[in-house]
Amino acid sequence: MKNLDLSLYLVTDKSEDVEKFLRTIEEAIKGGVSVVQIREKTADTLDFYNLSLKVKDITTKYNVPLIINDRVDIALAIDADGVHVGQSDMPCDVTRKLVGPDKIVGVSAATIEEAKKAEKDGADYIGTGAVFPTATKDDAPKITKKDLKEIVDSINIPVVAIGGITLENAHELKDTGIKGLSVVSAIMSSDNPKKSSEELLNIFNS
Repeated sequence: MKNLDLSLYLVTDKSEDVEKFLRTIEEAIKGGVSVVQIREKTADTLDFYNLSLKVKDITTKYNVPLIINDRVDIALAIDADGVHVGQSDMPCDVTRKLVGPDKIVGVSAATIEEAKKAEKDGADYIGTGAVFPTATKDDAPKITKKDLKEIVDSINIPVVAIGGITLENAHELKDTGIKGLSVVSAIMSSDNPKKSSEELLNIFNS
């Protein structure tokens, strides 16, 4: 298993203002973000590729892993650190074959069965949610704190919680055994992404 620090896992949202988007990511890393995942569900391939290269410049500078959501081709094209796939994306075992043994592969899983299958198929970590209501992914299955703990206990790879996590509710995930908080809006929509990152990390580590 790769030695991954998943404690504060930033997932980006849409990037109309690219300069602001890149500034937010850099400030968030300065505040303690330990992994960055680029998620661009509607971007053209060339736009996604060019944006990913710009983000990679930042993550490389701070030695933070860069994960590409869904698009194995983009991850390979820019030599990202890894790729994250959902249950309706490329299957984990096929993704693993395509990216090889050294890249990070993450999988979204909302049940024990999905988590166990992902582990068996070569995933390095699981993203589980939505743990709270979220506007960034309306179709995300909702899971309870009890479900989350059961998923954590059922596998040997780390689990990060995602979905509607904010400074106000992050403390509710204590004692679940997760290895990190995965956030979108709490950082990407923040007026002070560095401070928000620091505060989220403090809550997680306390």
